[in-house]
Amino acid sequence: MGQTITLTAKDGHKLAAYRADPAGKPRGALVVIQEIFGVNGHMRRVTDGFAHEGYVAISPALFDRVEKGIELGYDQKSIESGRDIRAKVPLDGSLADLQAAIDYAKQFGKVGVVGYCWGGGLAFLAAARLPGVAAAVGYYGGLVAAHADEKPKVPTMLHFGEHDQSIPMSDVEKVKRARPDLPIHVYNAGHGFNCDERASYNAEATKTALERTLKFFAANVG
Repeated sequence: MGQTITLTAKDGHKLAAYRADPAGKPRGALVVIQEIFGVNGHMRRVTDGFAHEGYVAISPALFDRVEKGIELGYDQKSIESGRDIRAKVPLDGSLADLQAAIDYAKQFGKVGVVGYCWGGGLAFLAAARLPGVAAAVGYYGGLVAAHADEKPKVPTMLHFGEHDQSIPMSDVEKVKRARPDLPIHVYNAGHGFNCDERASYNAEATKTALERTLKFFAANVG
């Protein structure tokens, strides 16, 4: 369903991105931001899913700043590798790559961003810092609590898992206190509950979160 395209960030860095197109006229575009496992099979399926809902969906390969073509699984070794690679990617570089994806996506209408794990935090920061974003949704973003004092400039929704070992509820409460202006949903689930390749996958939470996300984008993107 999808194709690989090349984007160019403002600093000249070239990165790959997975693009999936809807069957008919696009209702807008979504930039789908990866976890710490690269733009792997799961992330491509998530991107395909948003295309099926009518959006041109683009998932930029943020790990390309370290090494091209990284796709990891979900075993402990892969998790450790993903964390190591993420630590080598500068935040400014990630945001520049997201800006390149947002700018590319503008040709299809309004642009929303949606991210998972690492990408969930980046989606929040994109809403606060990057031009061209119409709305943002972050799933279990570990970066959010540390940046909760930054105010998103566009409608933003956040999803968290109550039993997330990576993001304690104290962090979620911190975000709620700092950002009472945002819809923040907490599920009876753990970290990565949206990924059906992980032991923490929770079908009910995934379904509810997706319904809320699609309704949110329908209202703010198209």
